[in-house]
Amino acid sequence: MTILNQILKQFSDLAWGLPLLILLIGGGLYLLIRSQFLPFRYLGHAISVLRGKYDDPNDPGQISHFQALTTALSSTIGMGNIAGVALAISVGGPGAMFWMWISAIVGMATKFFTSTLAIMYRGKDSHGEVQGGPMYFIIEGLGKNWKFLAVMFSVFGMLGALPVVNVNQLKQAINDIILIPNGVEVSFTTNLIIAIVLVVFTSIVILGGLKRISSLAAKMVPTMVILYFALVLIILGINFEEVPKYFVMIFTDAFEANHINEDSVFGGVLGGLVLLGIKRGAFSNEAGIGTSPMAHGAAKTDEPVREGLVAMLGPVIDTLIVCTLTALAILVTGVWQTTSNNGVSLTASAFQDAIPGVGQYLLMVCIFIFSISSLFSYAYYGTKCMSFLIGADKKHYYNYLYISSIVIAAITKFEAMINFIDGVFALMAIPTMTATIILAPKVIKELKGYIKRLKLNKHEIKEGS
Repeated sequence: MTILNQILKQFSDLAWGLPLLILLIGGGLYLLIRSQFLPFRYLGHAISVLRGKYDDPNDPGQISHFQALTTALSSTIGMGNIAGVALAISVGGPGAMFWMWISAIVGMATKFFTSTLAIMYRGKDSHGEVQGGPMYFIIEGLGKNWKFLAVMFSVFGMLGALPVVNVNQLKQAINDIILIPNGVEVSFTTNLIIAIVLVVFTSIVILGGLKRISSLAAKMVPTMVILYFALVLIILGINFEEVPKYFVMIFTDAFEANHINEDSVFGGVLGGLVLLGIKRGAFSNEAGIGTSPMAHGAAKTDEPVREGLVAMLGPVIDTLIVCTLTALAILVTGVWQTTSNNGVSLTASAFQDAIPGVGQYLLMVCIFIFSISSLFSYAYYGTKCMSFLIGADKKHYYNYLYISSIVIAAITKFEAMINFIDGVFALMAIPTMTATIILAPKVIKELKGYIKRLKLNKHEIKEGS
């Protein structure tokens, strides 16, 4: 196991080198500037689209704008917000959160472009059903000569969709919060029992397909965000005197890097902190990785820009709001300095410190919902990747790989699982960002056309009234 951990650490470090950082963040900045910040000016319109104002049941696609966003969020609002943020702070200190914010702001532009492309260049699977996602917009937008990028994305997409981090941390939460405090000895057997229960529960939902997944996600995601939001606000209220101090420290430590516990990168500890924040930001909101466009590509719409604008809300909800709440809860309670806990265990310590007796149990409810909803969405992403590679009639084979990974993740160390996913996500980002940057001018043209149509419709409505 130690050798496996070392191999996966080297794999992750190699994948997350300077070239990928330039592609992911530099590429996102290029998209932000190239669009002249236009998508940001239409945030209000994006919310109107999300609320269903422009929904048309006759539009092509499978699910509504709201269901597409909640399906995408059900995979991103998960352990990235609880375990990922905790890992970032335990390794990098408060400043890691600042670089996660930067990753999210840049990621908003990236998500707008990738999800707009997912609608602009929808393809069809071997059953003739309309599909969206990086593999399809690569083929449809760039042509068959670029198929190697689509294949690369799909191969690593199948691996990146495996729920290894979510399952691992859900298992850890059950052990730390429920089993150990009640005198149950944690062992290989108890971990295996947890895995089997998750396998049964997950199988019932994922075998029902996208409509069951999106329907469940649409109900679960808003509820879990509100519950988690309320709990963290209670923690911040109890420790209100500490909030300003740590909020300021997020900014100052972002450039001083006084609390990082990792090797220097790009010539110094600050480089290591920047890379840590961007990695955890990518794990949290998946902007530029390519998973979310697969959910948004299934939305019922004939206006690609609308879905791009809805997708852009993802990093706002996921990283700028939910991750920030988690970070502040960990910081103001002081557990990041008083305990050696990592991942979900560190967040549980913060909840228990602020709300003794019930805090960690309330967090357990959130963790369970976060993890389970993520399990459903990732299964959908993986089957789409396999469908592209070997045909829609064989995509169900992915479920067997997926279910097997649940068992493996429950009996493996957290460090191995997070390094595996970090490395695979990096390799998914290469084809996604390369194609998005090349196709960016076509998205800009589509955006300008949509704004003209929107203004024209508003003018016609005004004249008619």
